[in-house]
Amino acid sequence: MAIRGQTFLRKDIMTDTTHVDAPEGRPRPLDWSLLIITGGFVALFCAMALIDMPTLGAMVDAAFAFSARFFGLYWQILLLATFVIGLALCVLPGAATRLGRLSRPEFSTFQWGSMIMCTLLAGGGVFWAAGEPIAHYLSTPPLFGDLSGQPEARADAALAQGFLHWGFLAWAILGALATIMLMHYHYDRGLPLAPRTLLYPVFGERALSGPIGLIADACCIISVMAGTVGPIGFLGLQMAYGLSALFGVPDTFTTQAVVILALVGIYSISAVTGLSKGIKILSQFNVILVFVLLVYMLLAGPTADILDSFVGGFGTYIANFLPMALFRGEAGAFGDSAWLGWWTVFFWGWFIGYGPLMAVFIARISRGRSIRSIVLMLSIVAPIVTNFWFTIIGGSGIAFEQMNPGVISEPFDGLNLEAGLLAITQAFPGGFVVSVAFLVLTMAFVATTSDSMSYVISSAMSDTNPSTLLRAFWGLVMGVMALILISLGEGSVSKLQSFIVVTAVPVSLILLPTLWDAPRIVFRLGRKAD
Repeated sequence: MAIRGQTFLRKDIMTDTTHVDAPEGRPRPLDWSLLIITGGFVALFCAMALIDMPTLGAMVDAAFAFSARFFGLYWQILLLATFVIGLALCVLPGAATRLGRLSRPEFSTFQWGSMIMCTLLAGGGVFWAAGEPIAHYLSTPPLFGDLSGQPEARADAALAQGFLHWGFLAWAILGALATIMLMHYHYDRGLPLAPRTLLYPVFGERALSGPIGLIADACCIISVMAGTVGPIGFLGLQMAYGLSALFGVPDTFTTQAVVILALVGIYSISAVTGLSKGIKILSQFNVILVFVLLVYMLLAGPTADILDSFVGGFGTYIANFLPMALFRGEAGAFGDSAWLGWWTVFFWGWFIGYGPLMAVFIARISRGRSIRSIVLMLSIVAPIVTNFWFTIIGGSGIAFEQMNPGVISEPFDGLNLEAGLLAITQAFPGGFVVSVAFLVLTMAFVATTSDSMSYVISSAMSDTNPSTLLRAFWGLVMGVMALILISLGEGSVSKLQSFIVVTAVPVSLILLPTLWDAPRIVFRLGRKAD
């Protein structure tokens, strides 16, 4: 039977292995209903922002509070269960199975790892790597109590909290189980490489060709757009601030607009050239620049403090892993404290919102990889690399603050991420060059995520090799949306980024079947191999 242009033969889902492979390179018709729904959301959100931003902000705040209050505990359990189940699958015989119907990986390990790392780090590798550790250092997370007289313990607790938010659990939800499902159902069974396929174990064919699948895809696309437009807008604000501080360029909307338009040009060119050219090349450039900066900052900066901070912070992270992962705040199981809602629950909603389409992207670039290698890359390798990167930037910021109180905290006051990052980079020897390099890195990081997400949004509504016009369209849409919102003030971009927590509510339900169906697939593949 035909589903959205792809052909597959189906026996009972629990027993069969018969399939017809999805025809690579055969275009699937554009899903106009999905395009209209998602495009309509963009138009409606921007129109409401232009007409009555205070009312829109109040609606987003109310929905954010509801989502955090009633879904926060579920999200914490979902992320923890995804991580634990993923690691358990690695010891099963079926974990050695290579997915994607290729005997060898399509991309080298460096290329593959670069594309995975850069797609998530764009949203946090620069913005939050500088801001979150120093924020937790200045105001210790409530789980750790009062550490005001213990600077080393404060530093370890601050880094440990940042490691949690950008570590094992965050990375696991971005595809450890969902990627297994999508690769099996798409490459072995011929089902669409789209979020709706994650609901196939529950709803069967109704998830593929009816309103259930349409709603699932639309929710995931809207959530990813909200999570991607936010960093695009913040990039414009950060670059304008940095150019003003370093070169005296006026920090105005015009400067911000020029930066965003330049970014749109970069990631649109990257996206339309496809995975094997633009996205791959841009990701490799990012990783090389990160490595150069990492080595320089480690050697030129407070080396001993950085290494001590990583060991101490990571030790605190592991020792308090479960208490931090399941921390509920003072209000108990059915109500989050303000701190929990604006930190852990916010980040969990953000990453959940990215989950399905990140899994689509990883499934597309992981052909020929084993289940074990995919899970370990996402759940172990990428988190540890991210945590070390956070220590290099945020740990250095803490060290500079300890050596000279106020040098980082004063510019950072009020969670000013742009000023905090610039204060940290300028504290290094050769601070001007380091600061310029970070501006370049920030733009390259955000471009990587933006081109990857415009690619997967397009593929979710058309084909695994979407048309150049469609990819360019979504890249342009996200850039224009960011321009409209920053023209209304920084608060409007923040409201959009808060909105991703609201969209994470339905997306988290879409991810729920991964908890039992990914293990079922691995068990069955193991029996088949035996």
